[in-house]
Amino acid sequence: DIWGVIMPESSPLAAKDAVTVDDLIGIPLLTSEQSWKNDIGRWCGERLSELSLDGSFRLAYNASMFVLEGLGYQLTFDRLVSTSPGSGLVFRPLSPVLETKLFLIWNRYQTFTPAAERFLAQVRKDFRASK
Repeated sequence: DIWGVIMPESSPLAAKDAVTVDDLIGIPLLTSEQSWKNDIGRWCGERLSELSLDGSFRLAYNASMFVLEGLGYQLTFDRLVSTSPGSGLVFRPLSPVLETKLFLIWNRYQTFTPAAERFLAQVRKDFRASK
């Protein structure tokens, strides 16, 4: 998954193709505490202290509401939040690119709820289609 910044579509940074550490200095940032310590720290290295984490979240959608209200910019994965035309938000990738590999695992003989069964069936279908 590719990391980037969710911002208001009216932001001056929205005109850029990608966002750098220099672009984020002085901007209130929102991300999960885990990603701040691990992924974002890995991306910007010693310059992490120049960035301002103004809030953390566990659900990307919740943070996007803060972005819409002008309370900060969200550091997150691409496609977790709607940035479609009319949403008021845009996604711009980080530069240099920051990628995190994610894995989906489960117990082979796990008993799932009906919703979890449907989710797993969709994941299997999508993976078969992508091969």
